[in-house]
Amino acid sequence: MFASWGLGNPELGVLMLGLFIVFIMFGFPIAFTLMALGFGFGYMAMGDIVFALVVQRAYSVMTNDTLVAIPLFVFMGYIIERANILDRLFYSIQIAVGGVPGSLAVATLLTCALFATATGIVGAVVTLMGLLAFPAMLRAGYDTRLASGVVCAGGCLGILIPPSVMLILYGATAGVSVPKLYAGALFPGLLLAGLYVLYVVVRCTLNPSLAPRLPPEQRKASFTKVVWALATSFFPLALLILSVLGAIFFGIATPTEAAAVGALGSLLLAAAYRSLSLTKLKESVILTARTSAMVCWLFVGSFIFSSIFAFLGGHQPIENFVTHLNLSPFWFLILVQAIIFVLGWPLEWTEIVVIFVPIFLPLLDNFGIDPIFFGVLIALNIQTSFLSPPVAMAPFYLKGIAPPHVTINEIFRGVMPFLFLVVIAMVMFYAFPQLGLWLPNYLYG
Repeated sequence: MFASWGLGNPELGVLMLGLFIVFIMFGFPIAFTLMALGFGFGYMAMGDIVFALVVQRAYSVMTNDTLVAIPLFVFMGYIIERANILDRLFYSIQIAVGGVPGSLAVATLLTCALFATATGIVGAVVTLMGLLAFPAMLRAGYDTRLASGVVCAGGCLGILIPPSVMLILYGATAGVSVPKLYAGALFPGLLLAGLYVLYVVVRCTLNPSLAPRLPPEQRKASFTKVVWALATSFFPLALLILSVLGAIFFGIATPTEAAAVGALGSLLLAAAYRSLSLTKLKESVILTARTSAMVCWLFVGSFIFSSIFAFLGGHQPIENFVTHLNLSPFWFLILVQAIIFVLGWPLEWTEIVVIFVPIFLPLLDNFGIDPIFFGVLIALNIQTSFLSPPVAMAPFYLKGIAPPHVTINEIFRGVMPFLFLVVIAMVMFYAFPQLGLWLPNYLYG
């Protein structure tokens, strides 16, 4: 049985992968499709031993300490989302940058960047900013496409900026230190947010009609008012986030311990704003349980699938194909990033990270590519999947809550400049990899 169905039949592994892609195209649940294919092909290849393997793999996933940080960070984000902290944050940043061209758009991007560090849930950030900042920009006479692009692009920053849930999953999948990944993603994340802000300021300076200046009373707040607004909204949240990230970066706490402190801090912050209620707490717990269950089932299914896939030798044809192409490291990265870009249309980032990224991980040593560099590059790339038509999730999130006169085509046109900025950031990161590798090397050697 082992000789006929095991490592000598990599074609079965490729068939297994092909069937998975076909099934998800038909809309089958991804996690259970992974497990069903793993069980079916595993039983053919290994017999009853597959059941012991499945139990072992499921247990090893559920006892992974790194994954415990996911529900804690998600809970932190949901509490902050439901405590109306975002409204205060947006208002304080808005009056602080009132004199800058495109001030509402700049305030939206800065709010998204800070809120992204509190929650990596793209749909939540885009939806909340679509309800809060998008109508404000439209009322102020902002160009619909510019306002749409700002909300969609800013809402995706949580995939990259720590404490990103995606980087936790990548670290657990690739066996890479999460603190090192966080340190590696910090500067590229700030770079991308900075490119967004710079683009908005320059474009609104060259064409003021895209973003009319606010009335004097809204852009010339007194110094005392600005300081008070920042002190009561911006700085408390920033202090909480910096405390969590600082504890991780400097080795004071593990990501799980820091996430627990962040979750507690979000509860205290919501209580201090008198925005914490039993109903909001219950909603946050339920949403956290749903998100965490989805991630855990997906992780269990992907580990079962990848174990059987590896046993059948499914990686071998892929490795042979890439090897025979005789690619340089540059073209290997181009190929992988192009595949991930296309996969981002039908799949969520979770499926890409836990199912398809492990296929390429064994090849990194052959090309001398640092797994931290690779992970941050993927985090940058996945943002293009959320922004690029025809299956761009961020524009569809915004369309769901936008006024009826805002069409999906307008939103698509609005996100295109920001999509190009993501590509520019990827090129800069490839040209200057120390943008992501200097900090982890400095902190951890």
